[in-house]
Amino acid sequence: MTSTRKKNSTYSLNEKVIAECDLTYAVSKIGGRWKILIIDKLADKALRFGELGKEIPSITERMLTLQLKALEQDGLVTRTVYPEVPPRVEYTLTTIAREFVPIFKQLSAWGGRHRKGVQ
Repeated sequence: MTSTRKKNSTYSLNEKVIAECDLTYAVSKIGGRWKILIIDKLADKALRFGELGKEIPSITERMLTLQLKALEQDGLVTRTVYPEVPPRVEYTLTTIAREFVPIFKQLSAWGGRHRKGVQ
């Protein structure tokens, strides 16, 4: 898909900044309300779509679908379709995403310590 955006548009300039800054790039891959929760739920085991939905009850099916597709495109989640009737689809973290799990745990601990002081 080719982009029709102007090279000097704000969006194009922002994309360039994100691509050139390691921290911003990393946050763009895991940022948002749902991606980090999905990564958390997949940290210890493979889950099916319905199981993920039950693990994150406030997410809509549409949003779960969109976020899983984005995580798969970014190389963080693998979608495996098993040739069964009915078809079984499981989602797992890739090796790259598994590298993030210890960082995620540290970030969670930091949030737990500091959230209490703010509330």
